[in-house]
Amino acid sequence: MKKLAILLLFVMLVSMGAGCSGSQTATLETVELTIWRVFDDEDAFEPIIDNYRAVHPNVKINYRKLRFDEYEDELIRAFAEGRGPDIVSLHNTWLPAYQALLTPMPSSVTLSYQETQGTLRKETVVVSRTENTMSMRELESSFIEQVAQDVVLDYQPDPDVDPVEKIYGLPLAVDTLALYYNKDLLNAAGIANPPQTWEEFQDDVVALTTYDKNGNIEQSGVAMGTSQNVERASDILSLLMMQNGAQMTDERNKVTFQTVAKDTPEGVYPSFDAVSFYTDFANPTKEVYTWNNTFDSSFESFANGETAMFLGYSYHIPLLRTASPKLNFGISPVPQISNAKKVNFANYWVESVAKSSQNPNWAWDFVQFETSEEQVKSYLDVGQKPTALRNIIADQLDDPLLGAFAEQTLTAQSWYHGYDSGIVEDIFEDMIDAVLAGGYKDPEDVMYDSATQVSATYKK
Repeated sequence: MKKLAILLLFVMLVSMGAGCSGSQTATLETVELTIWRVFDDEDAFEPIIDNYRAVHPNVKINYRKLRFDEYEDELIRAFAEGRGPDIVSLHNTWLPAYQALLTPMPSSVTLSYQETQGTLRKETVVVSRTENTMSMRELESSFIEQVAQDVVLDYQPDPDVDPVEKIYGLPLAVDTLALYYNKDLLNAAGIANPPQTWEEFQDDVVALTTYDKNGNIEQSGVAMGTSQNVERASDILSLLMMQNGAQMTDERNKVTFQTVAKDTPEGVYPSFDAVSFYTDFANPTKEVYTWNNTFDSSFESFANGETAMFLGYSYHIPLLRTASPKLNFGISPVPQISNAKKVNFANYWVESVAKSSQNPNWAWDFVQFETSEEQVKSYLDVGQKPTALRNIIADQLDDPLLGAFAEQTLTAQSWYHGYDSGIVEDIFEDMIDAVLAGGYKDPEDVMYDSATQVSATYKK
């Protein structure tokens, strides 16, 4: 019995990592994290995952890429069935709609580490460390301004306690609309540099538009003006509205783009004027008429050399290289209104942690790790994406393709799209069609009708 007691005591000591031998090892509990994203293949994250596991070998990370057209439905279904991911990638305009399914970043995380202690008698033990997470001040100083406006939401788990601001996600990159132009077509038209203002843009469109003997558009100056065959038409329209001074929403996320500020000159209607400017390029009665529904999509027409310019995002770069390897194109910042404050349109995804995650501390630690300056560079380099971090902007400015996007990030803005961003896009496309068709009694009719429909998507 005495020998059995000694044996049991030895087994207990070994199982707790407290054996007699200095070579005895205490093991960490295995943690599994599942990440769901769209667009990026796993190889874009391999260096980051490898670097994280070098510090935390007990963490296994499962990466799953889903198609964009199935992503949201699959995500909602997974959350409803209790099998959602730990880390979820969400569009910046979706965060408030998904807030109830997310857990905000805690003020600190407690993680386990394996380390060797002792001098003569070495032993490996498991220790816990509590580490502070990113503060609001660090968020605002590290990332471009729009990020804090999108990812910081009011957190109120107890209705009897005032809400507090919490961080609900961090981005790996921030994209903006930029101007793609066909260098050969601009050269042939005697245009030395891409337009910087919308006035120059209109002049260039006229110079670049050519017609066949029947009076049909043979070469389009720009892919712009319609709703169905212009990629991200709703984003372009939002950009024009914001540049023209329309306030899309107020501080309470109430739709306000249909309103006119008190100090606005008489006869000026910022949001409607922006829609009219956009649709002029598809209006046969206008001098800048250059585009119609007979063309393929804006991307395809540009790739095929049928149009000289189109507005697109950085993700169009690899698509263009694949679709038209010999196309001689350049990218410049999107045109601005002369003598006005620069405004660009932000379009990006943020990494958030699901409320259903069994390992929220580990999940938030990885989100901070992957979006940090030291780690995110590999992701940006592999994917050729514009940064969201202020300190990396200067490194990208000289890049012939990414430079325009990097230059625009500091002036990039966005606005909340309610609980169904797809419906909001449809509403904006209907707005374009309504203005093109004419027949409305007053510009206010179009804008107030659209604003009313968008407001309906803000209600659960």
